[in-house]
Amino acid sequence: MAQAQYIGTGRRKNSTARVRLVPGTGVITINNKDITDYIPFAHLHEVVKQPLEVTETLGTYDVIANVNGGGFSGQAGAVRHGIARALLTVDPDFRKALKSAGLITRDPRMKERKKPGLKKARKASQFSKR
Repeated sequence: MAQAQYIGTGRRKNSTARVRLVPGTGVITINNKDITDYIPFAHLHEVVKQPLEVTETLGTYDVIANVNGGGFSGQAGAVRHGIARALLTVDPDFRKALKSAGLITRDPRMKERKKPGLKKARKASQFSKR
């Protein structure tokens, strides 16, 4: 018999996460590594677990995520967004709790592009009258 799995795609900054929720014991795997091995910061582990805590499903699903692009913070946010979207396919009644926690909305903040004549997006060389 095929095992039930729920899929969600999450994005943040330049990171994209493809997340699968499989009924299990609560193991979180990112890019075939355990979350503690992949993300070295404890506060980002809490960020990833937020949607599961809000919906009180922390020990009931194993999370398998493939993430690329960006850094640790963006990837953790992308996995969080993907988990939230996958939980909506599990049970549409989770929508109210996830929405009030602000986990369904995609964070639109992106890095601004570099402009010609400047060192970065807005950083210019020091102004001198002479």
